[in-house]
Amino acid sequence: MTGPTTPRGRLVLSLALTVAVGLFLAFVPLHRDWFDLNVYYGAVGHWLRDGRIYDFTIPGADGADYGFTYPPFAALCMLPMALFDWPAAITLSMVLNVAASATLLTWLIGPIVRRHGWNKWFAFVVAACLFALLEPVRDTFSFGQVNLLLLVLVFFDAWLLSTGRGRFAGCGIGLAAAIKLTPAIFIGYLLITRRWRAAATATATAAAATLLALAVAPGASRVYWTEALWDTDRIGVLSYVSNQSWEGVLARLVDPVPPSGMVWGLGVLAVLAVWAHRVRCAAAAGDERAGFALTGVAACLISPITWVHHLVWLIPALAVLVDSGLRPDATPARRRLLLRVCAVVYVLLCSSVVWLWRFDSTGVDGFLGSNAYVWICLGLLIALPLRGARSANMLSQEPYPARIP
Repeated sequence: MTGPTTPRGRLVLSLALTVAVGLFLAFVPLHRDWFDLNVYYGAVGHWLRDGRIYDFTIPGADGADYGFTYPPFAALCMLPMALFDWPAAITLSMVLNVAASATLLTWLIGPIVRRHGWNKWFAFVVAACLFALLEPVRDTFSFGQVNLLLLVLVFFDAWLLSTGRGRFAGCGIGLAAAIKLTPAIFIGYLLITRRWRAAATATATAAAATLLALAVAPGASRVYWTEALWDTDRIGVLSYVSNQSWEGVLARLVDPVPPSGMVWGLGVLAVLAVWAHRVRCAAAAGDERAGFALTGVAACLISPITWVHHLVWLIPALAVLVDSGLRPDATPARRRLLLRVCAVVYVLLCSSVVWLWRFDSTGVDGFLGSNAYVWICLGLLIALPLRGARSANMLSQEPYPARIP
């Protein structure tokens, strides 16, 4: 990532890379036409007109009807969209996702850049281009999804904890959990790592946001917590290849029969057991960054539905791999191994490979290929490298320790 040594060379390479990535994104297949944003926009408008939000649906490409699946607090957060026309709503979504992407890159890549003394603007241009090519990122932008914004909320708490500003830590996780249930697993992370105050803050924030939604929209809250939350048909087809979760694996294996709830539950318990062990090890080593990254990976595995765009939660784990592979105190062989693994994972997450089995996921090749991102998640959960307390903090600005001879 150090690139050319001359300013002109860095400028030329940056422009060429930016143009190439821009052209690819402009003509990339599988553009989603802001489908999810259309659901949000339509559901909020329907709510204002008719007083109902969870009966609004739009037909999807897989034949299912998709409606608003988030808690009522998320609907409250999205209400300002009603002030805009459709093109302005798309623009707002793009601007927010660009801002979230820049924030994440600053938190995740900035310390690495400073530690190695790389040219800052050039390193960020290269990192941003690589970031934009990831399929989960492309899908988040083209669906008009909120995953990157939720990731920023969660990692705001990681930044607070890792920089000694933990007094207010937990607010971001609590808000993210009130907007979408999946980030609630990070409250579990805080409990496992004995961050009692942050866990209490996150829980109180999520509860306060939920009660606010109950007070403002009691009807919508009643429908969500008693009906919509338990209606799995609203979420989508479990066996659809975009569902890269443990339940998605089971659903594709037994399709068209519904997957066994018991088998799914046992798998979730196994994932949670491995996750709890690994985050305890990360906490013992003082490795906050790996603990948060492992929690994002576990969230993707245990959620009943993990669409490809939800896999932005793997980005912190990729940053951990890069950071670990560049450690000067690691042996050359280990550095090469980690960087090669990171490169393979990155290429697969850019490749859209799972869509090759969109219409037929049978056979050994279908089982392996259609679940490729699930295998990546499992590998990261089991083998993501942890580092010692002296050099674990990826969100801090401390340099690496001297290399161990």
